[in-house]
Amino acid sequence: MSANNDTIQKTVIVTVLLCLVCSIVVSSAAVFLKPAQTENKKLSMQRSILEIAGLMEEGSSVKEQFKQIKTKIVDLRTGKFTDEVDAQAYEQRSAAKNPKLSTVLSGEQDIASIKRRAHYATVYLVEKQGKVDKLILPVHGYGLWSTMYGFLALQGDTKTVVGLGFYDHGETPGLGGEVDNPKWKAQWPGKQVFNDQFTVDIAVVKGSANPDSPKFKHQVDGLAGATLTSRGLENLLQFWLGENGFGPFLTNVRKGEA
Repeated sequence: MSANNDTIQKTVIVTVLLCLVCSIVVSSAAVFLKPAQTENKKLSMQRSILEIAGLMEEGSSVKEQFKQIKTKIVDLRTGKFTDEVDAQAYEQRSAAKNPKLSTVLSGEQDIASIKRRAHYATVYLVEKQGKVDKLILPVHGYGLWSTMYGFLALQGDTKTVVGLGFYDHGETPGLGGEVDNPKWKAQWPGKQVFNDQFTVDIAVVKGSANPDSPKFKHQVDGLAGATLTSRGLENLLQFWLGENGFGPFLTNVRKGEA
């Protein structure tokens, strides 16, 4: 005579064992896939940097192409390169949340709405004949719904834009999310982020920038229907190019003293 399996006790035991097996499978998969996830995340970031700097060639290995780029750490408090932290292991986003590795920004300073700024920043350089040909700077700031993380690439003169793009944001698709639209991003190359006195001078204007205006080289069109995202973009650029961001570093680069 077969045993009765239709009991509460056996149902609970089977449920617990099933949950235990599933937990082990999921945990094991997470552990085994972690290195691959880390590598893919790194390659995705490198691809973003190459694309924004106008260096990406489809069909070629991202890893190989990235070898032309130097990764260095800047101490934002001095505006100079430093070896105090490992450039390959440093994570600026995590450091910005660590009170020991970051500075609280006052309301007046915090125009990008980021609350804290890491002491150190990871920058990327392309050099030719011993001189800086391109600089790729990490930038971030709050839009409408999210903190937008991206890169601003500049020519070696430190004021001419090569490209601007974001690899992580949560702005509204079709509105603020148009920061990813290639047509909108195509406005940026050639724009000037500083005036002749190297004061920050870049604006995201409401509507369309006037090509007949003497300020045209310092302006790009706003995002249609996304006033707050457009304002956030302008604010984050003003912050990161200013005295509390990369301003001192860019001054040192121009002087050859970074």
